[in-house]
Amino acid sequence: MHFEPAGEWIVELKELQTRRAHARAMGGADALAKFKASGRMNARERIASLLDEDSFRELGQIAGKGHYTSEGVFDRLDPTNTIIGTGRIEGSKVALHVDDFTIRAGSSEATIADKWIYIERMAHQLRMPLVRLVDSAGGSVKLLMQLGGTKIPEYPSWPANALLDTVPVAAVALGACVGQGAVKVLSSHFSVMVREQAQVMAAGPHVVQQAYGQTIDKNDLGGHKVHRKSALVHNEAENEPDALAQVRRFLSYLPRSVFHLAPTMPADDDPQRADDWLKDAIPHDRRKIYDPRKILVSVMDQGSIFEIGRWQGGSVITALARLNGVPVGVIANDPKVQGGAMTLQAAYKMERHVKLCSQFGLPVVNFVDQPGNQTGLEAELDGTLLGATRVSEALHQCRSPWVSIIVRRCFGMAGALHAPKYGEALNLRFAWPSARWGSIPIEGGVMAAHKAEITAAADPAAKRAELEAHYLNMTSPFRTAEKFGILDIVDPRETRTILCDWIEDAWERVKTDRLR
Repeated sequence: MHFEPAGEWIVELKELQTRRAHARAMGGADALAKFKASGRMNARERIASLLDEDSFRELGQIAGKGHYTSEGVFDRLDPTNTIIGTGRIEGSKVALHVDDFTIRAGSSEATIADKWIYIERMAHQLRMPLVRLVDSAGGSVKLLMQLGGTKIPEYPSWPANALLDTVPVAAVALGACVGQGAVKVLSSHFSVMVREQAQVMAAGPHVVQQAYGQTIDKNDLGGHKVHRKSALVHNEAENEPDALAQVRRFLSYLPRSVFHLAPTMPADDDPQRADDWLKDAIPHDRRKIYDPRKILVSVMDQGSIFEIGRWQGGSVITALARLNGVPVGVIANDPKVQGGAMTLQAAYKMERHVKLCSQFGLPVVNFVDQPGNQTGLEAELDGTLLGATRVSEALHQCRSPWVSIIVRRCFGMAGALHAPKYGEALNLRFAWPSARWGSIPIEGGVMAAHKAEITAAADPAAKRAELEAHYLNMTSPFRTAEKFGILDIVDPRETRTILCDWIEDAWERVKTDRLR
């Protein structure tokens, strides 16, 4: 909206227009041209790409450093390098905290902390999701010149943790996110970084060189390949539009705050749809693997799966999806990675997903094929059992309605972590005919229990196979169903319709919980 300066206040209105123009100029024509030449969108282009068209309402636009003539007349404005405001994504309000790298590389030297803290306080108090677009080189020693001294590093009025307890927070790493910039990325429910463009790190290569005498490239120090292993950042993006699209997608499953319901969508996929190939989705040969993502695509609403943490803790898949239009959290084991075992990273990944779903009222569907905790020296050095224990704690505190579909294995301590089942938690679980469970897998258990007998046999391999066959006959899921140790054994092709029926009641539970 634009008005021409007029009336008795024309001088002041012209000055307001001038100040706004200086703010929109950001770091200036040369800095913007240099930034564009690097193949990146500037801060305002990123905002336009993220939000619904013409929905951005900027706040604190003319904050910065004013310059005046000797007579005290306004000359020009150096804007702060943080842009804040509110806008809409698919019609829903969000708060924005955006770094402008064209002004002193997004450094805290050229910002006013009160400005970005204000929008985060506003998001917290008005209970709206917050999106941070982070592109900040971090602190600068030049800040000492401005302050005339040092300060203890803290932002006591920044409600970082209160935000995480109240509203969805998403963060995008778009460049070098160092120090406080890294904290802004990591202090979120969902984070994504642009491959080969973004880095998230405590300090940059120059500081590392001075501290440790190590010469290292910034991508090798904090790029996406590093955080595939560290699991600090949830997702990767091919480019900036992809990263921003992922944020839009993530928020589409979540409520405005913990006091609101997540948005449902009109059901456009038949709840009775049954893909015939599911009957053979699990190979009859127990040594063969399968693709769990293909099963998820078949069972959940078509086109609704949004995976989180694809490149970390790969033995477990975590995702958001929909069932008959209702948003749900999804967990599934992937036998293609570590056999689907519970590794330390997989435990961390599962724990954070359970907490996300519990906090924002998303029912959970778990497709279980869990052979147990990872074993061996590396697993013990990593402290894998501690990670599994933390999963147990998260499950115990989980408030989400939960259903488990045991598709193949469910063994040991990790197998026991397939669902909340303490207190009032209803242990709602179904199994496919391919399911097997117990305290230990038959293959390893037979060798452990009958080692002497197998070793002494004329044909150890044949004896071992004989014993395994004997025990396997006793592990039929139908024997457990006879004792009502499992709710039901189901034809895999029935899974979608069972889940679509369940989600109706699960969603009623979520709605009544949110009304308390």
